[in-house]
Amino acid sequence: MENLLPYAPALPNPRALATDLDGTLIPLPETETHQADLLSLKQLLEKNRIPLVFATGRHLASIITAIDAFSLPIPDCIIADVGTTIYERTEKGWAPIISYAHHLAASLDGVSLLEIEQLFQKYDALTLQSFENQSRFKLSYECSQDSTFELAKHLQLELDSIAAPYAITASLAPFATHGLIDVLPRSASKASALRWWAQQMGWDFGSLLFAGDSGNDLAALTSGFRSILVANADPELVEQVKASHQIAGWNDRLYIAKQSATSGVLEGCRWFGVI
Repeated sequence: MENLLPYAPALPNPRALATDLDGTLIPLPETETHQADLLSLKQLLEKNRIPLVFATGRHLASIITAIDAFSLPIPDCIIADVGTTIYERTEKGWAPIISYAHHLAASLDGVSLLEIEQLFQKYDALTLQSFENQSRFKLSYECSQDSTFELAKHLQLELDSIAAPYAITASLAPFATHGLIDVLPRSASKASALRWWAQQMGWDFGSLLFAGDSGNDLAALTSGFRSILVANADPELVEQVKASHQIAGWNDRLYIAKQSATSGVLEGCRWFGVI
C-alpha cells in the first residue's frame, strides 16, 4: 500500500484537528507506543494551540467516559452521534448547540425516525441498539458483520423508494463481531457537521484536518478536508477514499499512515504540518 499520494501538501497547513475516536485516536489494546504517542500529541496540540474536535458515533456520556478512561485530550468541540449532535464546552460543562439541531430538523419535512423504525420492523436481521445509542436524529441498529453492507444498500433503496429524508450509514464495530447501521438525516454526517462548525467559526474547509478509520468516516474523508487514514483502516474504505480523491483531482489532501490508530494520527499531523 502506498504511504501517500504523490505530491506534498500545497495548501496552507490546517489549523484544527478533527478525529474519530474508536480505532483512530483511542490507543489500541496493549499498545504502549500508542500511549506514548497520545501524550506527545496532547502536548504538541497544546503547545501549538491547535483546536481539537472529536467526531464520533459515540453519545456524549460514552465520550466523557472515554476521555477519562484513555486520558484523551479535552476537545474544544464534540460532534457526537455520527454527526447528528454538536456540543460546545461551557462553564457548566458540555451543551448541545441548539441552532445545529434546528438546522437538521428543518431538513426532515416532518418525517420522524419513529416512522422509519416502524418501516424497518420487518427486517429480522436488524436489532435496535440500546436506548442510550439512540437520539433525536439517529436511529441505530446492529446486524451480523457479514451482512452489514449489503443490508445497508437494501435499506437505503427502501428509504429512496419513499423519498424519505434519511440516509443509511454502515460500519463494522471495532473489536467486535457485528455491524453497525445508523439511520441519519440526509443532511447529517460527520462531514456536514464539520462543515457547519467550520462555517460558524468563520473558517474555510481547508482549515480542517480529519482522521478516521471506518465506514462512518467515509463522508468526512472524501469531502475535501485534508485527511488521515490510519494503518488499521478497513482496506475497502482505503480504496474508496483513494478513488474519490483521485476522481476529484486532489493529490495533496490524503495521507495514508504507516502506523495504526493513535500513532497514525500523530504521524499524519506531522505530515500535514499541524504540529
